[in-house]
Amino acid sequence: MHKIALILFVLALLHTFATRLFEGLAHRHPRHAGLFHLLGEVEVVFGFWAFVLMLAMAFVDGSAAAIDYAESRHYTEPLFVFVVMVVAASRPVLEAARALVRLLARLLPLRTEVAQTWLGLALVPLVGSLITEPAAMTIAALMLAPSVFRPGMPEWLKYGALGVLFVNVSIGGTLTSYAAPPVLMVAGAWGWDSIHMLTHFGWRAAIAVLANASVVTYLLRPHLRPFDISIEGEAPVRMPVLVTLTHLGVLTAIVLLAHHPVLFTGIFLLFLGITQAYPRYQDPLILKEGLLVGFFLAGLVVLGGMQQWWLQPIVAKLEPTALFFGALGLTAITDNAALTYLGSLIAGLSERAQYMLVAGAVAGGGLTVIANAPNPAGVALLRRGFNDESIGAVGLLLGALAPTCAAAVLFLL
Repeated sequence: MHKIALILFVLALLHTFATRLFEGLAHRHPRHAGLFHLLGEVEVVFGFWAFVLMLAMAFVDGSAAAIDYAESRHYTEPLFVFVVMVVAASRPVLEAARALVRLLARLLPLRTEVAQTWLGLALVPLVGSLITEPAAMTIAALMLAPSVFRPGMPEWLKYGALGVLFVNVSIGGTLTSYAAPPVLMVAGAWGWDSIHMLTHFGWRAAIAVLANASVVTYLLRPHLRPFDISIEGEAPVRMPVLVTLTHLGVLTAIVLLAHHPVLFTGIFLLFLGITQAYPRYQDPLILKEGLLVGFFLAGLVVLGGMQQWWLQPIVAKLEPTALFFGALGLTAITDNAALTYLGSLIAGLSERAQYMLVAGAVAGGGLTVIANAPNPAGVALLRRGFNDESIGAVGLLLGALAPTCAAAVLFLL
């Protein structure tokens, strides 16, 4: 069964690279456009192949074994990402984030839209160390979409900005021990607290984040437009302070209870009631996008759970420097949190090897959609600004290469 699971995992990876092909087939064959559009949704890929795996397991080992395996997986992270995406994308939270960015932009000696873009690509990913990486990805994506990820912006620049955003979010969450999923997997087992993360990873990550954001913002500057684009004919609704504080309080509670799905799901349901009670202060919630991302991550949990038999021996036998580059490369084809979790199970891993494993995993977190848990959220929120409303895997890989190299150099110093 393990070999069948590996074959299906490889097919799922190839599928992520072929999503644009399915979108093209949808245009050429309108009779079956619905099916091709479904298969062209990158967020559907791993969930779809996870179902194929369950059917194969039921056929080979019996339905009871398939059900037992599916129920043995832990789905807290997919559920948390869904919940935190929806709350972070609510209008009161976004307006508060935009107001903070506008205030800070006035202090910078740059054009307003340039300063706001730089803050969106630098400050927001670093704040992910406080509000978690999925929340930072959601806020940054929605803030940057009207100015950067839009029709009219050169496609290569959009991929460059997307690569920087994904890499910066992946490494920007390493200033604390709870915000980045790959760090969270090992923090308890290895005794890493936030002081350890800040002194060993955080300052290096911060330098890389600022450098990456500065370079891509310089390239984007001739094409930028102001962030706040008003809708004609609509009068702005003044957001009451109490509503903003309530939403920020809900977001804070969900972040603090990230490992307790029963509690943060209950808070989320209360949040849905609040949004229904005061609809004039809300935009439509991104429930569809959030559910698709949760489906993607749950599929990755199911498929990735059967890859330990070949991944863990590779991690165990590599020397520290080789482990860094091995982790960086393997992260592109596996979730970096799964990779570091496997490393935490290896007895006797040296402190140097522990550092190299996590550094490589977070440095490579922007190379593909599956490399880091928040990446599918970014894809779901930004793909409409790209040609054919889809994000190509090759384009993302090329866009993320330079910022990945910058992060790698700093982590290796």
